[in-house]
Amino acid sequence: MTVRTLFKAAILLLTLAAPLRAEINIQAVTSPGGIKAWLVEDHGIPFTALEIRFKGGTSLDAPEQRGAVNLMTALIEEGAGPLDSQGFAAARDGLAASFQFSSDLDGVSVSSHFLTENRDQALALMHSALTKPRFDQDAVDRVREQVLSGLRSDAKDPATIAANLERARSFGTHPYGSDGSGTIASVTALTRDDIELAFHDAIARDRITVAAAGDITATELGVVLDNLLADLPAQGAPLPPEATLLTKGGITVQDFPGPQSTIIFAQGGMKFSDPDYFAASLLNEILGGGRFSARLMKEVRTKRGLTYGIGTGLAAYDHAEVLIGQFQASNDKVAEAIKVIRDEWAKVAKDGVTEQELANAKTYMTGAYPLRFDGNDTIASILVGMQDLGLSPDYPKTRNAKVEAVTLEDVKRVAARLIKPDDLHFTVVGQPTGVVNE
Repeated sequence: MTVRTLFKAAILLLTLAAPLRAEINIQAVTSPGGIKAWLVEDHGIPFTALEIRFKGGTSLDAPEQRGAVNLMTALIEEGAGPLDSQGFAAARDGLAASFQFSSDLDGVSVSSHFLTENRDQALALMHSALTKPRFDQDAVDRVREQVLSGLRSDAKDPATIAANLERARSFGTHPYGSDGSGTIASVTALTRDDIELAFHDAIARDRITVAAAGDITATELGVVLDNLLADLPAQGAPLPPEATLLTKGGITVQDFPGPQSTIIFAQGGMKFSDPDYFAASLLNEILGGGRFSARLMKEVRTKRGLTYGIGTGLAAYDHAEVLIGQFQASNDKVAEAIKVIRDEWAKVAKDGVTEQELANAKTYMTGAYPLRFDGNDTIASILVGMQDLGLSPDYPKTRNAKVEAVTLEDVKRVAARLIKPDDLHFTVVGQPTGVVNE
């Protein structure tokens, strides 16, 4: 898993921060069997996107079986019911349907889309994958080797090495503290029984979030939900506990040959449910957002040329919160870059931001750079994310007003509360000049 995964939650929140299309109307749907979902109807094109998320994800792995959920997820589509891998792929393609199964620290996601005329057949095929996956040994061996190949490649990737070091430092023995893809040793040792157990642990009704967008009515979706999901096991494995962030400031250097270093820096973050979250989001945008006007981009890149790009994000996982950033720099520039970041961290903690910075950030977050919700797949995915964050269907209509309501004093107060220079830790993978472990 690369460092991009560490920013996944932050990217989701930025997606939610963008205004949705004005015509989107989110309906809350409950199936006859009691399964809840959100729906955006769009009958302009005869296809539907369906997004299902099962909470838990790779964090359900036993420590000695790290990588089981990841491998299981990659195998769900490799044959189900009477169909082997090739037969399943042929049936799916013959219906012009798409199924994608993926996993991360907090969930297993099933992303699908299908034509209205083939809806029943496509969903019957997906139902077989969710209830009767084959996990044939030849498929297990083949997909396992693909995972192992990725792990071997990751072992030579400085960004992945930095992410793994930062994760272990931040979360220790909690599942968040290790790579959900597992290790070469743990994945090699996984048996078919381990994969079946991971499937039963992860795929259950007590952890489902569902959304649909496209050519389907609320009544039709209710029938779909019951046919597809009602006979899944009622309960899966217990979800992991809250993670304790083992935050200590300083620098950790991991030697890695090459002309430049990869650096991740992090400290504690903020829950999305916190009343101060919108102020924190604006603060993050001003301090380390992706725009060239962000303070870190100006100070580290524009003024001093120490890196090509730098950014930060508020990552809100299900069981922990982190404020995290990343950049790369030539080995002889790492020390100066770290000093500049530390100085900016201290300045914003003490003084907050300016009125103009706040106004610019509000403009950006309320519409200067809107994400276009012009595809059913994207909309269905975002609706699942909104539900997982505990939002209401009217969130898109109220979100901008909440951003606009944030005052300069709010941001200054949150800066003093959130930004902790003494807790900021840098993980450096490379051979930086004049940088040592602290």
